Amino acid sequence: MDEAEPVSDPIARFLALLEKAKQSPIAEPTAMALATADGEGRPSVRMVLLKGADERGFVFYTNLQSRKALEIAANPHSALCFHWQPLEVQIRVEGPVQPVSAEEADAYFATRPRGSQIGAWASQQSRPLASYEDLLARVAEIQERFADQPVPRPDFWSGFRLVPDRIEFWTNRSDRLHERELFTRTATGWDRILLYP
Repeated sequence: MDEAEPVSDPIARFLALLEKAKQSPIAEPTAMALATADGEGRPSVRMVLLKGADERGFVFYTNLQSRKALEIAANPHSALCFHWQPLEVQIRVEGPVQPVSAEEADAYFATRPRGSQIGAWASQQSRPLASYEDLLARVAEIQERFADQPVPRPDFWSGFRLVPDRIEFWTNRSDRLHERELFTRTATGWDRILLYP
């Protein structure tokens, strides 16, 4: 553990490590594995991009009819994992998921490249697609619909915030004696313990 990094506040520590990851050769430092489970407890996992992190939690965006969104609606407990190999660090985050506000979603959507905004309208995420040409036809239709005007956020597209109640920092050590620090949220802050590797 780098003694210069914050210890008592796992969010501050995460943000410091994220900044290091952004300055490293990692191609996409905001990439994270998002694990969800359906109402019967069957898990699924996929890579998504972190779009915001602060003391309130970790934010990502998606189509509200996607598999991940439907699973979150059925079972709002999820987990994230960041693996920054050049830093020899892994960070695991667990907690309940809440929708972001419409204002937050609008503000973020407005920052997306126009092509990504069009894509959000065109994609019926996670649903069957007859052919890739059908997707391209939908893209062309949406481009024509919003020609020469701003693309508004679709009402079926928004964001979620995972509110952490557990954050674990894993640091690589020789002989597989890895360092594991688990922070658990309490009524007054965070408790920190070490775990065997």
